[in-house]
Amino acid sequence: MELTDRVALITGGKRIGAVVATELARRGADVALVYRTSRTEADETAGAVRELGRRAVVLQADLQQPDAGDRVVEEAVAALGRLDVLVNMASVYQHKAMDSLEVADWDTQMAVDLRAVWLCARAAVPHMRRLRGGRIINFSDWVARSGRPRYVGYLPYYVAKAGVIALTEALALELAADQILVNAVAPGPIVAPEGTTDEDFASVERATPVGRWGGELEIAKAVIALAESDFITGETLRVDGGRHLK
Repeated sequence: MELTDRVALITGGKRIGAVVATELARRGADVALVYRTSRTEADETAGAVRELGRRAVVLQADLQQPDAGDRVVEEAVAALGRLDVLVNMASVYQHKAMDSLEVADWDTQMAVDLRAVWLCARAAVPHMRRLRGGRIINFSDWVARSGRPRYVGYLPYYVAKAGVIALTEALALELAADQILVNAVAPGPIVAPEGTTDEDFASVERATPVGRWGGELEIAKAVIALAESDFITGETLRVDGGRHLK
């Protein structure tokens, strides 16, 4: 897919999403950004997109709500005229011991990381069918892509991200005849979470075969590669510097 004059909708446009948005804009796409609470960051990203000569719209939504997917897709299409690329990045990342987990923790994780991916995709598909094609790019995790859990305290997160891989494959099969290609990105050590100690930072570097954190741009490159491809579907692409090899 040629990205010039296409429209991309990104959920979870903070940090990595901001770089994805600007790189899509560099290639000629207009961008709709969905945020929950980070309005300042979303506005800054929208400003960066506009500086690149492309249109941008900022949409607020809590993707835990079942109707949010339909609403943000319709608002994006109303503002920008079409929808060619959906990037499902919104996620909850919380460390909590299994014995402390509540039903609400499970439900929130599944609602944002898995159900919203399906609901946003379901809302996007009719618009993509009218254009005779599109791209849906979901976000999983390198640990889930490895097929086995590695860290304790992330039970709902792991299950949700593993579910994203299954959903990606099922959607790819369902939508292939419509030329809607569905893939996933599974990031590894890209940017250190807030509060990461120097010791933990260095430990991740040692555990990663290429010997460093990747940086946000590497994820943007993966998204663009999947958006531009006309023959990749049903894949989950690890962007982890070989972290899964150890």
